[in-house]
Parts: sequence; C-alpha cells; structure tokens
Amino acid sequence: MKEAMPVLTAGAGLHETLALLTSQLRPDANHKEDMVFLKDVFSERSLGYLMKIHEKLRQYERQSPTPVLHSASSLAEDVAEELQTGPMSTEEKELLHLLMSPHLKAVLSVHDTVAQKNFDPVLPPLPDDFEDELDEESVKIVRLVKNKEPLGATIRRDETTGAVIVARIMRGGAADRSGLVRVGDELREVNGVSVIHKRPDEISQLLSQSQGSITLKIIPAIKEEDRLRESKVYMRALFDYTPLEDKATPCQEAGLPFKRGDILQVVTQDDPTWWQAKRVGDNNLRAGLIPSKQFQERRLAYRMKMGTLPNPKSPKKPASEGCDKENCDCEGYFNGQYIAGLRRSFRLSRKDRQESSGEGSELGESDFLTYEEVTRYQQRSNERPRLVVLIGSLGARINELKQRVIAENPHRYAVAVPHTTRPKKPHEKDGVEYHFVTKQQFDADTLNNKFIEHGEYKENQYGTSIEAIRSVQAKNKMCIVDVQPEALKRLRTAEFKPYVIFVKPRIPESRRRRSTATSPGGGEHGRLTDEDLQEMRQSAVQIDQQYGHLVDRVLIKEDSAGACAELRGILERLERDSFWVPLIWVLT
Repeated sequence: MKEAMPVLTAGAGLHETLALLTSQLRPDANHKEDMVFLKDVFSERSLGYLMKIHEKLRQYERQSPTPVLHSASSLAEDVAEELQTGPMSTEEKELLHLLMSPHLKAVLSVHDTVAQKNFDPVLPPLPDDFEDELDEESVKIVRLVKNKEPLGATIRRDETTGAVIVARIMRGGAADRSGLVRVGDELREVNGVSVIHKRPDEISQLLSQSQGSITLKIIPAIKEEDRLRESKVYMRALFDYTPLEDKATPCQEAGLPFKRGDILQVVTQDDPTWWQAKRVGDNNLRAGLIPSKQFQERRLAYRMKMGTLPNPKSPKKPASEGCDKENCDCEGYFNGQYIAGLRRSFRLSRKDRQESSGEGSELGESDFLTYEEVTRYQQRSNERPRLVVLIGSLGARINELKQRVIAENPHRYAVAVPHTTRPKKPHEKDGVEYHFVTKQQFDADTLNNKFIEHGEYKENQYGTSIEAIRSVQAKNKMCIVDVQPEALKRLRTAEFKPYVIFVKPRIPESRRRRSTATSPGGGEHGRLTDEDLQEMRQSAVQIDQQYGHLVDRVLIKEDSAGACAELRGILERLERDSFWVPLIWVLT
C-alpha cells in the first residue's frame, strides 16, 4: 500500500513547502548521494529562517507601507542632544541610552535610506531611435528633476574603452536621491545629445546647464556597487578650502568649500583621494567633495619640498608681552585681593630641549594641518572641570582679564599657583602666593618636564607646573591659565580637555605715521603710535596663523568690563553645554 502524498493548504508558506519537499526525498540505489545531498541542504536551519524572512517581507510589501518621516536619524540626534542639555530623569537617561545605541542608529539609517528614495520610478516612453546594437534590456533611460543644484555626480573617461563612466555619486544630490544612477554606469546621452565624442568638461557643462527635467541614456554597470551607508565621522577642518581654486578637484562645482574650524561630517571615505562631506549646521543635504587627509598631506609635503610652503615646524615665535610697569615684581593683587599667577614678563622664551635633537629637519605627513577627528563632549557631574587656557596677542592684557573673573567668584574659579626660586617675603605663605623652591629643585623639575612653561625674571626662576593645575581641579574648581601659545601642545591632552580662548584687543585703524591713539583694553598705557598698533596687529596675525587651529573661541577685547562679561558667559556654558573636542580625548 502506497503512502498517501501530503497535501499543501492554500495558505501554506514557502518554508512549509520546503519542509514538505524535504520529507518526500527518498534515496534510492541510483541517486542515493544526490538525494542525501539535497536533503541535507533543504534541512539546513538557516535556509528555513531565510524562507520565513522572505515571507514576512512579501507580506509587508503587500501592505504598501509609506514612511511617516523621512529623517528619523536626524530627529533621534536632535532628541539626544536636547536630552543632554540639562539634568535627566531615569526615563530620560534610558531613552538617551537607546538613542545612542549603534543598533538603533543603524535601523534608523536604513529607514531613512528607504524612505527618501522612490524605488518605483515612472520612466518616460522609450524613444524609437535606439541604436540597433543595443537591446532594450541593456539601456536605461533616467529622467531626473534638477533645478539650480548640481546633478551630484562626477564622470571620467575610461582609458581603455573611451566610454564616459559615472565616477562617483554625491550623497544627497539629485542623482543620489533618484536611486537610478550608479557608480560605473556608462553615460551615452544627455537630453538627446550624444556625449560619446565629447570631452568630460563639455559633458559637465552640458549637465550643469540643464534645468528642470533632465533625461539621461545610460548603460548600467555590469556589477552595480552597493549604496553607501552614511557614516558618522566628524572632522574639524584645520585649513581653508576653496574648490574653485583647486585645479586637482575632479569637479569644482561638486566641491564643498569650508573654513578653518568648520565641523565636517564625512559621509564616505571610499575614495582615497576625495572624500564626500557635509558641513554640520548646513541645511543642504547634498554632500560635496573635499580632499582626503592623505591627499592633502601629500600635496602639502610636495609644496614644501618645492619651496612654496614654509616648514610648519619652524614658526616665528610671537613677541612676548612685557610688564606694564618698570621695576614691577608683578604680584597678583587685584582690588585688594591676591590672585597668584605669572605675568607675561616672566616668560622669556621657554627652552625647548628638542631643538638640540634636530627637530624640524624631517617632516612626516602628520605634521601638516588638515583635519582632526572630533566628537561632541559634555562635562559630567563626576568629572573634573575642563581647563581654560587664555592666550593673547600684544595689548590684550589677559592677566587682568583672568584676575577680574576669578576675583568675582574665587570659589568657582582659580589659577595654578606658580613655582619660584625668589626668596619668600614676610607676609607670604608657601603654596598660596607661590611654591617657593630652591634653584636646584627648580632645575630638576625643569629637566623632568614638570612645567608647562617657565622663565627667568630678575635672576629668579618662575614656572607653572602640571601638578599645580591638577591641584586646582582636585578641588572641583575650574582652573584658568594664561600661557604663551607654545604651551598649548603640552596642554592639549585627554586629562585636561582644554578650552582655548584667543584674546586680542580691538585695534583702531591708524591715521598717519606717528599719530597716537588710546590703548585698547582700558587705556592705562596712555597713547599708542601707529607703529605700536601695527606691532599689535602683526602679533595677532602671527598667533592666528601658527596656533589658530588650536583655538576654540576668539574674544575681541574692546573694554575690560565687556570682555570680562563675555569670558564669564563662556565659562558658565562650559559647565552645562556640549562642545566639539578631539575624538581621542573621549576614547582615552
């Protein structure tokens, strides 16, 4: 008696059909190995799971879902940033943890990619004048709607075949949004005009001049590349970039201009020479081309080799700001209250032990200013306050500014108590006005690299130590130091996470040679000549050129009261707001 064949119901799924088929496999003598192989394949648990997933997707597709929101990732980022602006409840902390989860971010990113694309485009009628050698399946007609924006794609000429190939697709551009143009596609016509024998620049001009509806005849690439998932890599630009002045860019119209200090979201680094990026804060969703870090470093190295770029390891040091009064011992009294701290006159060029080892003779690519990877950071309640570093050009008088702010709130702000070799005066206490040490101890600390900067004044040594800063932060106070710009490299560490403020005076325009003007920042110096003003301008320019990439904020000092209020506002925001910091500071 033969066994009855099981019957599938009308609602049976694909995985049930597979299971039934597997159960009916009966090995015989002639095909035993084949049957055993098929049964093993069909019995794989992973294959059954794939069948179930396929059924769920088909079921979901039949429902014709439509997205409620096209930018879920951006909304999640905005919510996360808003949550971090103030104290959070338990539920808010849990929500923030979920929003920051990489798995949820990936899901939202996929959602946005699908929601922003039209995967069922309506193609225009096929023209009747197709070339005979091309069948309908090998040619794709793409119609895009493009206003005044660029198409968002670059092209190149294949050196072997001479074909015009789509070299890259700019994220967020018209071509990218359509989902119909891929890297590697061969471009044949633009609005009915053949581009086979045209130069790439002629084709680019034809594309840029086309407005409204633009029709492309394309031969799809044999192997289409997967669409790139938008990354979350953020870079702080350390130089200015103007695509229209860059002859190396593959498409000047597709370039992204930026200024030093701009935060760039790099959406893809697949091309080792040209990255695609967006400026953070821009409303434009289209990415633009920027030179990659490696490419920018290589061409800067070439420019320096050819003598058109100065050596970045041999900067001219800006002039030091001298003491305001003759025979001044520079004690830090302000409104009757003592505030310890070095004056500028003590800083008589910090000795750099590396000079004797030949530093500056050879350069690596990492010495050039290109990009610095950054992330958002907000000080937590259990963390030590960030270090605040003031640097200033001639005439800024930042010591006075620092003293004013600390005098207003000495319980919240403080300076690092400096070391000195001068004798202690009767009214002074060790560790309050200064740390009084012997010359032998000071020299030993200098050799052990314990000072962020030091100098000699009236045959006495003065210096600010790393431990003095740590001592202030251990009391949960915000430490404010004013240093020569050269000290910034020593202070920019994950431990201190310094916020650097560049203070420069508002300098009036000169009228005539030897004319005089009131001194910026209060006028206590009497009158200044045009030569004085010019020297102050040069000092500000030198510091900006050499150290501007390390500066978080520029403070223009018109008067002491206004500058003090602005500095106080910056310090308050540091304790409650989030700021961009080097990524390595957070990962360390």
